Amino acid sequence: MVLLALVASCGCTSLKTTNTARSSTEQMLVSNAVDQALDKVDFRPFAGHAVFLEEKYVDCVDKAYVIASVRHRLLRVGASLVDKVDDAQVVVEPRAGSVGTTNSEAYLGIPEITLPGMLTLPEVRFLTRSQQVGVAKLGVTAYDAQKRTALGEGGMTLAKSDDTNLSVLGIGPFQSGTIRNEITRSTTGRAAIFRPQLPVQVAFHSPASLVPPADPGVANKVEYTSAEVLPDHKAPAMETADSDAPSWAQ
Repeated sequence: MVLLALVASCGCTSLKTTNTARSSTEQMLVSNAVDQALDKVDFRPFAGHAVFLEEKYVDCVDKAYVIASVRHRLLRVGASLVDKVDDAQVVVEPRAGSVGTTNSEAYLGIPEITLPGMLTLPEVRFLTRSQQVGVAKLGVTAYDAQKRTALGEGGMTLAKSDDTNLSVLGIGPFQSGTIRNEITRSTTGRAAIFRPQLPVQVAFHSPASLVPPADPGVANKVEYTSAEVLPDHKAPAMETADSDAPSWAQ
């Protein structure tokens, strides 16, 4: 009677879940690699000057994120973004060489074996390692909007992010990698508030309190979103063709 009562009282529950076309892991790998690549670019020489951001040479996955990240960094150092080349002192041209992900998997074990008589021995995996890698290779050049002369050599910046999963005899996965570290540091414990991780709060100044920074390298202390920090160094002097070049081109 007790068993019948238990059976009669049992119920069932179903839960429907959906997934996006692109996994959050893939998107995090791409954005993390982009952030790390742009962290290596010093935009401080453009502080206090009108900058036009030329977007037409960025053609890649997550194009909007790449362009918006460059815009953000220009604003952070104190540059003024303009909508027309004619209103600009400097033109900044980012370009995308490679932005995407790749996968690899390896295991230690016994592969599936088919014996005579249609007898098949199943595959046995003792150790499995899978890794998904995000790569961002970005280039940036800048030139005088009026004279059309280069402001320095510009160049390429390359960064990689990874997500690694390890399973032992079917137990796991034990996860590690760049994005796992970023998520852990930015969302758990007191470490979430330490630089250069994602800030607990995103803060802004009201327009009335905005003043041009005297030293962009000191005044714009804003947390970076990746594990790499922009080195605290002075931008190299730009060589100019004549002596009447504007101060920001020297």
